[in-house]
Amino acid sequence: MADTEVARDSAFGQDGRITAVDRAGVWLSGHQIRRTVGSIDGKDVGDFGCGFQATYMRTVLTTVRSATLVDISLAEDLGSRPHVTAIEGTLPGALEALPDQSLDVILCMSVLEHLWEPGQTLAHFRRLVRPGGVVAVNVPSWRGKRALEFSAFRLGLSPASEMDDHKTYYDPRDLWPLLVAAGFMPHGIRCFRHKFGLNTFAVCKADPAGT
Repeated sequence: MADTEVARDSAFGQDGRITAVDRAGVWLSGHQIRRTVGSIDGKDVGDFGCGFQATYMRTVLTTVRSATLVDISLAEDLGSRPHVTAIEGTLPGALEALPDQSLDVILCMSVLEHLWEPGQTLAHFRRLVRPGGVVAVNVPSWRGKRALEFSAFRLGLSPASEMDDHKTYYDPRDLWPLLVAAGFMPHGIRCFRHKFGLNTFAVCKADPAGT
């Protein structure tokens, strides 16, 4: 989930410990994906920084046409499925070999905050998404920083190592310019607070061909 400047040696959830706080966050992100992205049945979907177990994507693997999963390390069984491409590596480098306009939906949940150069990763998303496709991004906000650090450092309810790996936080005014710089058109971007203001969520629709 991090890029090559400071390489992590494990993916989220690889140690088998996922707290109740983490599970709640995954559920809320999944709810927001379903609400804003819509059905992904029969589509080619990429989940970048999906976590060791690709927890969300496992819930939809039987309905998507194909799934491209990227993280530092992935559970072995994920790559054994015929319609799953499992790529172990860091962002953005792990995306370089993927072909242009090859995905209908791209998901990136709670990943950009771990990257030194998030703009490069977003630019790959714009390259990879097909005309008319959707990119959904979730990141913690600056308000969320206090809540996450209190949970991790004071209460021990979240992995302290995850918080220590954060490079920055994003309110809508921080994330929106990065999306535009990556090549998404302003009229196709929805960027808003969610999870009680503790996160920022963005949905970017690529213009259909010829528009």
